[in-house]
Amino acid sequence: MSGLDPTEQRRVVRERYGAIAEGGGGCCDDGREDDAKRTERLGYDAADLDVAPEANLGLGCGNPTAIASLEAGETVLDLGSGGGFDCFLAAREVGDSGRVIGVDMTPEMVERARENTAENDASNVEFRLGEIEHLPVADGTVDAILSNCVINLSPDKGRVFGEAFRVLRPGGRLAISDVVLTADVPETLRGDPESLAGCVSGAATIDELEAMLGSAGFEAIRVEPEEGSEAFVREWSDGYDLSDVLVSARIEGRKPAAETT
Repeated sequence: MSGLDPTEQRRVVRERYGAIAEGGGGCCDDGREDDAKRTERLGYDAADLDVAPEANLGLGCGNPTAIASLEAGETVLDLGSGGGFDCFLAAREVGDSGRVIGVDMTPEMVERARENTAENDASNVEFRLGEIEHLPVADGTVDAILSNCVINLSPDKGRVFGEAFRVLRPGGRLAISDVVLTADVPETLRGDPESLAGCVSGAATIDELEAMLGSAGFEAIRVEPEEGSEAFVREWSDGYDLSDVLVSARIEGRKPAAETT
């Protein structure tokens, strides 16, 4: 994983995404596609793109709402919610009786997401400032957790999964889209801040993720590479074919329905 120390890692990510929130480009793409076209390639359909298009910043590597099986009335938490695009899609699924909470550590992103909430009159969506390693959410209050290409940016992924386990209700679930390593990242990228912020050098392997999820207490763990994701991962760098070391994956797990003591 990343060769940067945790403090530096958080600073790099916060600055990069603060700039994106204020209109300073994208994350994992090279700018050759607009946000709508790129989002379609990640598994969203035309109806999804019509939901809060101003919240779509083109930052993901998949579509976590497509694997979450959300139901009306559920409470959903999005880790690293950005402009709020996945939150607004989740709000459509859970309806007025449900609730969606987005958490992001970047003040500029939270401000932008809140503006998008007002523009879309989304009364069942709220955004909170906080780190995903220290969630500002009460114990056992969430039915489903989403995240889209964010956990790879964390310097303490085990803590993230521990916090996710804490806030989920018994029987609650994870539905995450993120990148995973399939081989070692080139040494020249490992300590590179741009590589970290671009969702490359901070990624973990499938085995590492499975071990962290198990240690946190999750069951029914599945980390499954997304077929065809190599095509867009390959475009993230002009200097390297990142599809040799990186792939997008579905990451799922469930909190046991009855906690053991």
